[in-house]
Amino acid sequence: MPELPEVEVTRLGILPHLEGRKMSEVKVIDGRLRWPVPSNLAKILPSQKVWGIERRGKYLLIEMDTGYLLVHLGMTGTLRVLPSSDPLKIHDRITFEFGKISLRLHDPRKFGAVLWHPKSKGPIEQFPLLQKLGVEPFSPGFAGEQGADVLYKSSRNRSIAVKQFLLAGQAVVGVGNIYCSESLFEAGIHPAKAAGKLTRPQCARLASAIRLILKKAIEAGGSSLKDFVNSEGEPGHFMVQTKAYDRKGQACKVCKTPIKQIVQGQRSTYFCPQCQKR
Repeated sequence: MPELPEVEVTRLGILPHLEGRKMSEVKVIDGRLRWPVPSNLAKILPSQKVWGIERRGKYLLIEMDTGYLLVHLGMTGTLRVLPSSDPLKIHDRITFEFGKISLRLHDPRKFGAVLWHPKSKGPIEQFPLLQKLGVEPFSPGFAGEQGADVLYKSSRNRSIAVKQFLLAGQAVVGVGNIYCSESLFEAGIHPAKAAGKLTRPQCARLASAIRLILKKAIEAGGSSLKDFVNSEGEPGHFMVQTKAYDRKGQACKVCKTPIKQIVQGQRSTYFCPQCQKR
């Protein structure tokens, strides 16, 4: 499932091709995504210019003249910029045409989303799906001691395991399953430790680890487990760097203890029982 690094890699890949261009046509091949594609897009978007592309959590926010396109890649979605002359592929759901180039959402399982927020309804931050998201990990509000503050204050009196606490995304966004295991390993914190029992120093280490791991993942082009490719069709390479995730039984790269695997909330978690004592 594309997480923050994969979405950021996608944003960085499509931005140079689309910024400043005017959309010429919208083609909805199959609008039955997680939420139905708005029926008016084909009427209102042509001739509108792309002013910029930002990211909030796992949502891409494409600013147009009169509003924002919100794109979520779901479980298996990818966005690619291709020549408009390239034939459509099976599972291509919607295309945004910009003259001779096309931005195409390819989504085999149809869990992605394409939504519209008119500027007349207020700032994009007021869009309902964005309002409950936690702090952005690369924002000033999560840097240094502020990151420790966010994790410490939001985890008080929480009995939920720290990994589940991070996955919920209400404290800080973007720490998906792979990046949870890697961040907790980097911070030396057991994934089953109750979030409410994290000490302030642990929160400081964890905040720093989250920023480090996500930065490394973006630089590596994200993680490709099954379907993810970037805007040029290339897979991500972060999986070759992991120190815990998907390394069950292999020697820890720090202490040589075999990496263990447990299941939390139906998701696999990997950790070193020596480096991450409970």
